[in-house]
Amino acid sequence: MELIVKIISIQEVAHNVRRFRLEKPAGYTFIPGQATQISINKPLWRDEKRPFTFTSLKEDPYLEFTIKRYPDHHGVTDQLHQLAPGDELVLRDVWGAIEYKGPGYFIAGGAGITPFLAILHQLHKEEKLQGNTLFFSNKTSADVIDEQELRTMLGGNVEFILTNGSGEGYTKGTIDEAFLKQRVKDFGRHFYICGPEPMILVLSGILTGLGALPDAVVFEK
Repeated sequence: MELIVKIISIQEVAHNVRRFRLEKPAGYTFIPGQATQISINKPLWRDEKRPFTFTSLKEDPYLEFTIKRYPDHHGVTDQLHQLAPGDELVLRDVWGAIEYKGPGYFIAGGAGITPFLAILHQLHKEEKLQGNTLFFSNKTSADVIDEQELRTMLGGNVEFILTNGSGEGYTKGTIDEAFLKQRVKDFGRHFYICGPEPMILVLSGILTGLGALPDAVVFEK
């Protein structure tokens, strides 16, 4: 399935990160946490498909994607950041294994926060966010996506970790075994992980080693 949609608006949300709102085709639905393959509707780019996660709510009248630009790659994200409202994108079928299964711990690295944005916003709207905690790791504070919204929604249940920076309101360091042992009170809960593949592999191994059930560790396989 291929659907051509126009960009409605583009908003800068963080360093090298923009939020794209698109037309929503009739009957096009998704579950928070899911993604689709997107390409730019231009001759040289239509077949260059990349996966992006929905960051809108399922009942919103538009589709939304929060996309980080990687200028060094000279690829799709770089081209997306050069588009303007009215330009067209190509959407495809919805897919994804990251789905909310119950309260627990969300662990995100960089742009890996995107599938969690839709989930957390949906839970917040439905007043079901209680019992969830977010650990969000970035290189510097300039890289943090939707920081204020996350602080407002989660209050004391969000911790921002910086690997290459520091400052008031942030934790300096990395999310590793020692970090998790200190902060996780119950390894029998759900864990949701999204970020660079090496991070996912390491943390899923650490969590199961600390007692988390393999079926309760949710990530894109």
